[in-house]
Amino acid sequence: MKETQIKELIEKALDMRNFSYTPYSHFNVGAALLSADDRIFTGCNIENASYTPTNCAERTAFFKAVSEGVLTFKAIAIVGGPANATELEYCPPCGVCRQVMSEFCDDDFIVIVAKSTEEYRMYTLTEILPDRFGPSNLIKK
Repeated sequence: MKETQIKELIEKALDMRNFSYTPYSHFNVGAALLSADDRIFTGCNIENASYTPTNCAERTAFFKAVSEGVLTFKAIAIVGGPANATELEYCPPCGVCRQVMSEFCDDDFIVIVAKSTEEYRMYTLTEILPDRFGPSNLIKK
């Protein structure tokens, strides 16, 4: 991935934190998902009083993309932290989000967790979800 693409994804993810609906945790997360055709789909976390219907930023971005017919992806940037934080910590995706990534992404899909455009870590899907369960476990060719 080009450095400019990485920074653009992180910037969009940082912007998305502003749209988080987090009246309970006050922990805002933003995500920016890069499709195989270089479109960017964004997402923020959206909480619910009954907790179970809460949706993470990563899944929001994936579901927006899939609902528009996009099914192949290159990378995602994720940023998160307390709503009023001046400095962020690394915010890795939860297990459910990793499983959604497993549904739509290849082993070399890039997951970027960032504090800023200057401080970030990059992983492949295989690194953050080894021995993953995915479509290939159910669909035999």
